[in-house]
Amino acid sequence: MIWNHEECLPREKLATVQLERLQATLHRVYERVPFYRRSFDEAGVHPRELKTLADLRRFPFTTKADLRDNYPFGLFAVDRKEVVRLHASSGTTGKPIVVGYTRRDLETWTELVARMVTQAGVRAGDVAQIAFSYGLFTGGFGLHYGLERVGATVVPAGGGNSEKQIMLMQDFGTTALVSTPSYALYLAEVAEAMGVDPRSLTVRLGLFGGEPWTEEMRAEIERRWNMRATDNYGLSEVMGPGVAGECEVRGAGQHISEDHFLVEVIDPESGEVLEEPGAKGELVFTSLTKEAFPVVRYRTRDISSLVHEPCACGRTTVRMAKVTGRTDDMLIIRGVNVFPSQIESVLIQIPELGPHYQIIVDRKGYLDELEVVVELLPDCFTDEYAKLEELEKKVAHRLQGVLSLNAKVTLASPNSLERFQGKAKRVIDRRKG
Repeated sequence: MIWNHEECLPREKLATVQLERLQATLHRVYERVPFYRRSFDEAGVHPRELKTLADLRRFPFTTKADLRDNYPFGLFAVDRKEVVRLHASSGTTGKPIVVGYTRRDLETWTELVARMVTQAGVRAGDVAQIAFSYGLFTGGFGLHYGLERVGATVVPAGGGNSEKQIMLMQDFGTTALVSTPSYALYLAEVAEAMGVDPRSLTVRLGLFGGEPWTEEMRAEIERRWNMRATDNYGLSEVMGPGVAGECEVRGAGQHISEDHFLVEVIDPESGEVLEEPGAKGELVFTSLTKEAFPVVRYRTRDISSLVHEPCACGRTTVRMAKVTGRTDDMLIIRGVNVFPSQIESVLIQIPELGPHYQIIVDRKGYLDELEVVVELLPDCFTDEYAKLEELEKKVAHRLQGVLSLNAKVTLASPNSLERFQGKAKRVIDRRKG
């Protein structure tokens, strides 16, 4: 099912739309946002010089530091009185990144989320339970209005209160769950502790985002819930949820709403645009229709790649592969680049282990040390030291094969690690202290 015809524009027509909107956006920020005028002038470029989409690479990047330095309203391109909604990033240190929306921005956002959830398989009459927190975080409100637009019944459960979440699923007949993937796994544990088999509930579809997750975790969620787990992508700085999402074609990737966002993939070290199809690098987004808070070449730090082939669903937009990690989440341990997603992929394939783990990096003397703490499944929990030692060696061997790095493996008892209702905090890097 297609939500609107813009998802199926021929490439030539789409490129024309993108160029017109990009030129308007660059002129707009140059005239109205002092930061962008200064940035463009220092780079020696002017909006009138953009004649093709490829010319965008001549313009400077925008970084998260730039957004923080202009807190709270320094990057707004409209008068304050035109801003009808404020949201902010969920950053844990320092002041948040504040984003604003005009009435037209909110309408655009609602339409793009409606597009995204329709791609995933939500239909009028579905009962969608939102287990994201409502507040400055864009996830809750962003999904809420888009789901209502397609005719779903929205249950704004919010984050936490997990036993009540299960009760609402039972009583309301929830068919779609909106949360982080790690919280979906935790809810499965809560249901089982209550004597409820998650597979017996009516939830058929999961709309997950807010954190990187692996295909192995997707398989585990689908097994535990008997649902179809879908991935969606968005970030507060660009809009919130609705930037991209998976369609009903399995493995096709996430369709980017290219009529509203121009995407590039760059080498995170050099900043050079990677033009080879399928090249993996850092995603960079430029908003094309945002009024209150447009961004130009925003470096997301998210690692992914792009697919330019038409999709069997009929949509013609470029698709992005699942985000495998972030450049600022990458750990450098004894000169080796390590992403948490690599570790998760190994752990979740070992049948004795649960999906909950923690990565601890420390420094002893001059050397970095990596420890992976992972829970055993209840049925595999034992006090037989020999069996545990054998399993630890097995896990360490598999990690070494993937990471080319020796890791200490610690097996934890079931339900001993902290659970998260929002984004999971998997890494403790003690070297930073």
